[in-house]
Amino acid sequence: MEKTCLECNEKIVGREDKKFCSDGCRNAYNNKMNKDSTNYMRNINNKLRKNYRILTELNLDGKTKTTRTKLVSKGFDFEFFTNVLNTKTGNTYYFLYDQGYMPLENDYYILVKKEF
Repeated sequence: MEKTCLECNEKIVGREDKKFCSDGCRNAYNNKMNKDSTNYMRNINNKLRKNYRILTELNLDGKTKTTRTKLVSKGFDFEFFTNVLNTKTGNTYYFLYDQGYMPLENDYYILVKKEF
């Protein structure tokens, strides 16, 4: 049975488990499959990435304190996060993947990193 490339439908030569005729076709196929399907989705993912970069930049030691002003000045958007953690003590942490923050008094925030 003759196999064809998933991207360009050319004949595949080589190992029987190959799916693509070249690295270029493999890259093109994977780029198509993994691209954000809409501008809305792309914009949200960009905001999540930006928030994550800001938290990572400010939280080098895994736990630190900062101000709301500093976060906002770097472009942090408090409306975008990936999950919420409510602790037994009643605290609410907002996370962007493994980087989190919790509001404190007087516009301060504690930044934390979740260890896996």
